[in-house]
Amino acid sequence: MEFLIELGAWNWLILAVVLIILESVVPGIHFVWFGMAATIVSVIALATGIDWQWQLLIFGLLSFAAAITVRRYATPHNSPSDQPGLNMRGSYYVGRIVIVEDAIQNGRGRVRLGDGLWTAEGPDLPPGATARITSLQGTVLTVVPADQPERV
Repeated sequence: MEFLIELGAWNWLILAVVLIILESVVPGIHFVWFGMAATIVSVIALATGIDWQWQLLIFGLLSFAAAITVRRYATPHNSPSDQPGLNMRGSYYVGRIVIVEDAIQNGRGRVRLGDGLWTAEGPDLPPGATARITSLQGTVLTVVPADQPERV
């Protein structure tokens, strides 16, 4: 323990390097921000020679501030996309007309969409009938008869 106290500011620099290496090995945990806080504490400790208790307090405050800042400004929900439906391919199918392949009975059946068959839910419809897709729940399409007017 005495050895670590004698190292002083170098402890923080070693910790910074370890945290930045950890960020490289375990991405997504944000060790880099804590590594930057340790670097700043190291510089402050080298410049002023403050006690280790103050160094620890400064590291804690800087780490907390970094975590809050990163959480607030670097989260994906704060950056709008120019293509909001990019990863929701099913949303492109809403409004399309499909052909019922396996009769929809008791609320379930199968429809042809492109070159594939999809499970569909909706009112009873015979094979060959046309239906319009109104929504998608996972991989199950919700359909209504194609001649039924759309609700706005």
